[in-house]
Amino acid sequence: MDENISEVDLAYQILSEAGKDNPIYFKKLIREVIARKGKTVQNEAAAISEVYTMINMDSRFQHAGDGQWGLTDWYPPEVKRTRSATKTPVKA
Repeated sequence: MDENISEVDLAYQILSEAGKDNPIYFKKLIREVIARKGKTVQNEAAAISEVYTMINMDSRFQHAGDGQWGLTDWYPPEVKRTRSATKTPVKA
């Protein structure tokens, strides 16, 4: 059991173990966190909501679509283009 580690750090560890390009559905990830913590949960929906919020606020995690979460390190940073770089010059 991983009783002394925070839920969010444990989620990071679980995703790290899954390996790059293996996002995990959020409910499966959170249920694994709860199982590894060895905690008895009175209200699973509340526990899922609490851990989901922590993951959502932590920049180490990235939503991969369709309820899947991965690690930010797995994905290249988005390239933001400036408006002037994408603008076509107007001919006079």
